[in-house]
Amino acid sequence: MNHIYVACLRIAAAPLSFRIGIAGMKIAIAIIFLWIGALKFAPYEADSITPFVANSPFMSFFYNHPADYKPHLTHEGELNPAKRAWQTSNNTYGFSRGLGTVELIIGAMTLIGLWSRRIGLVGALFAFATPFVTLSFLLTTPEAWTPALGDAEHGFPFLSGAGRLVLKDVALLAGAWLVLGDTARSLLAEAASPEDPRQTQGGERPSKSRPLSIAAP
Repeated sequence: MNHIYVACLRIAAAPLSFRIGIAGMKIAIAIIFLWIGALKFAPYEADSITPFVANSPFMSFFYNHPADYKPHLTHEGELNPAKRAWQTSNNTYGFSRGLGTVELIIGAMTLIGLWSRRIGLVGALFAFATPFVTLSFLLTTPEAWTPALGDAEHGFPFLSGAGRLVLKDVALLAGAWLVLGDTARSLLAEAASPEDPRQTQGGERPSKSRPLSIAAP
């Protein structure tokens, strides 16, 4: 039994296992950004992020009427033409499409990082920076916490559904940091490795020559 345990540890600790983990993390980050970014073009997703954007000191200026959002919120799957018209006038959908485009670019660059380290480095950098913005919603968005509607569990530390969704970006932050560090390490190693001495600029092998020796008189 101990042999099996040690064998499993060796497999998990092998360099191949680490490379598979990094590649898997890149794919996972890409899936998150590509999927969520694509959903930003759907009105229901744009409506759902309204409280986060309206209360954010970094994003609220993208909305035309950020202070008036509460009466115009809808539930997922609900169609209310009047509220949707207000969201249109608020620039909710225009901002969401712009944000979705950025997220699609980040996801694509992170995925391309499987083949191009330099492009992947930029994608990982943005993937690492994005959670700092989303996690700030826990400080600025009242809807991130359970409201006081009679139950004893409300406010901090009782996260609402929206707050629990935001909190998961802590894992995204850590994963993007791992990808960023591994990519940077690979690029540094690539830059430090000497060129193949057997190849010249024209692709031909240089002729071998003996070093000059000076005989003593």
